[in-house]
Amino acid sequence: MDRALQAGLSGLLAGLTSLTIQEVIMLAIGCLLLYLAIGRGLEPLLLLPIGFGALLVNIPGANLMEPGGVLRVIYDAGVLTELFPVLIFIGIGAMTDFGPLLENPKILLLGAAGQFGIFLTLFLALMLGFSPLHAISIGVIGAMDGPTAIYVASKYAPELLGPISVAAYSYMSLVPLIQPPIMRLLTTKAEKAIVMPAVRSSVSKPTRILFPIVVFIVGAIIAPQGTPLLGTVMLGNLMRESGVVERLTNMAANELTNIVTLLLGICIGATMQGDKFLTQTTLIILGLGFVAICLDTVSGVLFGKLMCFLTHGKVNPLIGAAGISAYPMAARVVQAEGQRYNRRNYLLMHAMGANTGGQIGSIIAASIMLSVVAGLGIR
Repeated sequence: MDRALQAGLSGLLAGLTSLTIQEVIMLAIGCLLLYLAIGRGLEPLLLLPIGFGALLVNIPGANLMEPGGVLRVIYDAGVLTELFPVLIFIGIGAMTDFGPLLENPKILLLGAAGQFGIFLTLFLALMLGFSPLHAISIGVIGAMDGPTAIYVASKYAPELLGPISVAAYSYMSLVPLIQPPIMRLLTTKAEKAIVMPAVRSSVSKPTRILFPIVVFIVGAIIAPQGTPLLGTVMLGNLMRESGVVERLTNMAANELTNIVTLLLGICIGATMQGDKFLTQTTLIILGLGFVAICLDTVSGVLFGKLMCFLTHGKVNPLIGAAGISAYPMAARVVQAEGQRYNRRNYLLMHAMGANTGGQIGSIIAASIMLSVVAGLGIR
C-alpha cells in the first residue's frame, strides 16, 4: 500500500514538474477567460468554451491535439473543413431581422463604412512583413465576425488560426468597453443628443423574402469565393422570413447554433497551446486586432457624422459605431450611449439596421478579398 501511495505521489509530482512555463501561462489565461465569461458576463457563450479549451490543451501528457486526440478529431472535422463557420452562419441568418435595414436602406452605407478597419489593418500587416495571405486573414479580424475570421484563416493561414480567432472573439466580447470612449471622443454633446424618428415595421413580406435571395445572387456573382458565407447566412434568413419551415428555423437558431458554438469554442481554445501561442507573432496579431476594431469604430462614427451633416442633423452619428458585425451587441452599446445624453433617445432599431448592414458588409468584404486572392493566384 505504501509503495502504491509513493508511486501515485511520484506520478503526481512528475505531472507537476513537467509543466512548462508556457503551459502555466496559458492555464492562467484560460482561467482569465473563464472569469470574464462567468464573473463579468462578457460573451459567456464564446469565452467559456474557449477558456476551458485552453485548459484542456495545456495539460501536459493529455495530447488532446495530437493525431487521434479527441480535440484534434473535432478540429479537423469542423474547423479545417470550414464546416463549423458555415453552419453557424445558417443560425445567424435565422436569428437576424433585416427589417430595420430595409426600412432605411441608407443605413447600409454605415455597414460598409464600418469595414474600413479590415483594409487598413491589412495594409498595416503588410507593412509589418506578413505575407499577403496572412495579412488578409489578420485584416478580417476587423470584421468583428468570428465565423468569418475563422473561415478565412482556416483557408489561408491555418497556422495563425489560434491568435486570429481568439482576437476576433475576444475583441467582439469587449465591444462595450472599447467602443464608448471612441464614440464620445469623436462626437459632440449636441450630436449625441439627436433624436431619430421611430422605426416603423412597414416592410412587406414579399420584400423580406426577396431580400436574402437578391443579396445572395448579386453578392455571389460579385465575389463567388464568398458564396459559402453569404449563401448560408441568407439561407437562414430566408427560412426565417418565409414562415414555411418554422421547425427548421427554430432548430437553426437554437440547437444547431448552440452545438456548433460549443464545439467551435472548444476548438479555438485548443489552438492555444503554450509553445505555439505565446510568440511575438501572436502579440502582434492581438495588437492589430485591437487597432482593427478601433479603426472600424472610428470610420463608422465619422461616416455617421457625414450623414448627420448631409441630412441637416437628422442622423445621430453614434449609430455609425454599430456598422460592424458584432450583432446585436454593438447596437445595444449605441442605445446605451445615446441615452446617457438624452433620455428620449431611442436609437436601438436604427443601430440594429446599421448592425445588420455590418454583418452583410463584413461577409461581402471578406468575399471580395477571397475572390481577389483567387483571381490573382496569390500564395
